Amino acid sequence: MMDIDQILEYLPHRYPFLLVDRVTEINPGTSIVGYKNITINEPFFTGHFPGKPIMPGVLILEAMAQVSGILGFITDGTRPTDGRIQYFAGSNRVRFKRPVIPGDQLFLESSLVANKHGIWKFDCRALVNGEVACVGEVMTAERES
Repeated sequence: MMDIDQILEYLPHRYPFLLVDRVTEINPGTSIVGYKNITINEPFFTGHFPGKPIMPGVLILEAMAQVSGILGFITDGTRPTDGRIQYFAGSNRVRFKRPVIPGDQLFLESSLVANKHGIWKFDCRALVNGEVACVGEVMTAERES
């Protein structure tokens, strides 16, 4: 389990771009589960879409990449303070299945598929109330910051 202070040690992101509120399960080298509480106060809701707020799909994908980055750091025993960073390097087979709206709790699941030469590949899912909101493959590249 990781609270927000611990998450901030592993991710260089800060408000308004930090998209992981808590990590509830970590299995180094295997998988991670975390969540983001979605509130109407999120800055992107003012323009996406006025009168019908929906979390942008690219931010759901970014949240999956952030939780995957935490798993990568924990798996290899590094963090940004060690001069390393996990960059979002790509995505494949991304599908959005339902909208994410204010009041939802977006659970983020990531499973490590491979790590070759600092390129990490993860299978990810984002869920709301057990219902899949997004699935996809996320890749990160670990580099010196």
